[in-house]
Amino acid sequence: MKVLVTGGAGYIGSHVCKALKQAGYTPVVFDNLSHGHKWAVQWGPLFRGDILNKEDLDNVILEYQPSAVIHLAGSIHLRESIEKPDLHYENNVIGSLTLFRAMVKHGIRSLVFSSSAAVYAPPEYLPMDELHPKEPLNPYGRTKWIIEQTLGDFHKAYGLNSASLRYFNAAGADPESEIGEAHDPETHLIPRLLFTAQNKQSHFSLYSDSLDTPDGTAVRDFIHVLDLASAHVKALEWLKTHDSSSAFNVGTGKGHSILEVVKKAEEITKKSIPITLAKRDIAEAPTLIADGTKIKEELGWAPLHSSLEEIIQTAWDWHTKGSLVRR
Repeated sequence: MKVLVTGGAGYIGSHVCKALKQAGYTPVVFDNLSHGHKWAVQWGPLFRGDILNKEDLDNVILEYQPSAVIHLAGSIHLRESIEKPDLHYENNVIGSLTLFRAMVKHGIRSLVFSSSAAVYAPPEYLPMDELHPKEPLNPYGRTKWIIEQTLGDFHKAYGLNSASLRYFNAAGADPESEIGEAHDPETHLIPRLLFTAQNKQSHFSLYSDSLDTPDGTAVRDFIHVLDLASAHVKALEWLKTHDSSSAFNVGTGKGHSILEVVKKAEEITKKSIPITLAKRDIAEAPTLIADGTKIKEELGWAPLHSSLEEIIQTAWDWHTKGSLVRR
């Protein structure tokens, strides 16, 4: 069974492709390589195309005849979404609409969508389940919520079945260091800490130490990218027997503060990580923790690799050894 993976050359996409291959699928990567990497495409063919170009989508579908789609392509930088919202609405919303139309045109009825916990309103209760109120704090989150709603409409109108996976904080790397996180610029917490440990930057910028949390720093639910990838495979298999458009949280149900992560990173790297306090001008919730009951009960998924130690150790291995495969 061939699966079209949009954005399959990216951080999460490449891990999804490896998980698909291990599960017996053939991942077909569709990526324009604006943020993804050619070296990350190792488990199936690469079709270089743009999600906004319907001819590219027609061509890749006609050439490979995929039975399902995993959709990860789009803009992901939160700050950029605030400074350039038009870019995010075009890439994420219009790009997704172009893809969904192509799927309907070619009779593909199964889609796993890369959504986000950013669709939620500031927590009214914790942990947050899928029924928690939705009120995204930024354009990035709004694009994800718009796409989820669009998928519901396409299900009713055209029979497009979908599973939207609301990621919490993806982190870590492939344990074999074949692939890992390589964004430019890098905005994610753990790689920035590890860059500091490697002396690639002089200090780590901490954006707040006065939040309503035990140590004043943000508390987040970190999910290992390996577990996140396996959730996509589980969702794909679930879609084979379900006529539905549904959403699932992908998290561990446990929270770690930024300072906890810093301490664990210092322990694993055996390096001191200098911290400076920087001004934060983006609204953020003090604590975000997933309620994973639904995905466990309906998809049979549970995190197996998401201890903070394993997340940081695999990321550290990648950043110190994985450079050998980056070319």
